[in-house]
Amino acid sequence: MAANHTQSGVSTSKNPEFPEPLHVGRPNIGNRDRFLDRINGMLDRRWLSNDGPLVKDFEHEIAAYVGVKHCISLCNATIGLEIAIRALGLKGEVIIPSYTFVATAHALKWQGIKPVFADIDPKTHNIDPSEVERHITSRTSGIVGVHVWGTPCETEALEEIGRKHKLKVMYDAAHAFGCSRGGTMVGNFGECEVYSFHATKFLNSLEGGAVVTNNDELAEKIRLMRNFGFQGYDRVVSLGMNGKMNEASAAMGLTSLESVNHFIGINLRNHECYRNKLEGIEGVTLFERRDNGKHNYQYVVIEVEEEKFGRSRDEIVNELHNHNVMARKYFWPGCHRMEPYATEDPDVALSLPQTEKLAKQVIVLPTGESIDEEIISKICRIISNTPR
Repeated sequence: MAANHTQSGVSTSKNPEFPEPLHVGRPNIGNRDRFLDRINGMLDRRWLSNDGPLVKDFEHEIAAYVGVKHCISLCNATIGLEIAIRALGLKGEVIIPSYTFVATAHALKWQGIKPVFADIDPKTHNIDPSEVERHITSRTSGIVGVHVWGTPCETEALEEIGRKHKLKVMYDAAHAFGCSRGGTMVGNFGECEVYSFHATKFLNSLEGGAVVTNNDELAEKIRLMRNFGFQGYDRVVSLGMNGKMNEASAAMGLTSLESVNHFIGINLRNHECYRNKLEGIEGVTLFERRDNGKHNYQYVVIEVEEEKFGRSRDEIVNELHNHNVMARKYFWPGCHRMEPYATEDPDVALSLPQTEKLAKQVIVLPTGESIDEEIISKICRIISNTPR
């Protein structure tokens, strides 16, 4: 799951540019009064969890926004991935990118499934369909694509591979709420897609996630699995767990959704400002989507070519940190270099040259409601003036 966790840290500089640290993924809040009204209603009803009215409203509104038949809200996106994987009956081996948040791999490994890492397309940062096909074996049961930075995968190619080899295809859409491909909103691809509404996402529910699908049978399985397998008041019909979203999270989700266009507008404004301020800095490139689909612009991603810039990505990150700009290295160093995967397959990096290269180049910069043009100008000046 392509997640984004706020990094804590204290500047080592005696004279940081910013008195308070600027974090990647600082939460958007939306209309505070609307949120508090919902919380007060929740307290008046004394209905805090177990499919309350706010959860039901949130699911309905998400499904309507995306244009999908079913939205099943969950306590977080990692549980969403785990339940979706189990509901689809995946087993053996499942092909995923290594260039993703480690939860994507862990959700499989936790259930005894081996994540098989395929390389990425350096132009999109997403899994490369041609690399997927060469990793298919008799043990392969599925493919999990990840829409990195909100840029949708090559869904047509991945799903054609799935049909050809009789594999289930699903997507980790943690970054991609509000995004589209070819006129179709993310959420409508594959067997299902999993959103994250973590606090650091541009649209958040404090902590939460959702599985969206157009498959009636799959939706019913997921609904059962997220509530201990209960069907009705006291009848358990399947294995399950507690994956339910609570009412307070749904209250925040509904409040965020009311401001979704405002948040996207701010992200777009910031993205364009970064583009203008970074232009002309040799060796530093702002990542841009290459199609005309809808986008949420919630990540500002730059790639650093050390040979052209004169300093490494890590040196730029250290300089930013010295000025209290807590930029992030994403997704460093790649799932394949984390445990338990690094120990189980120490040579896998040899088959992931594009992942290895990109993981050493990417920096994610702050954006969202708490950032403005003046702050962006200072951040870009720090990057440009990194000591050479």
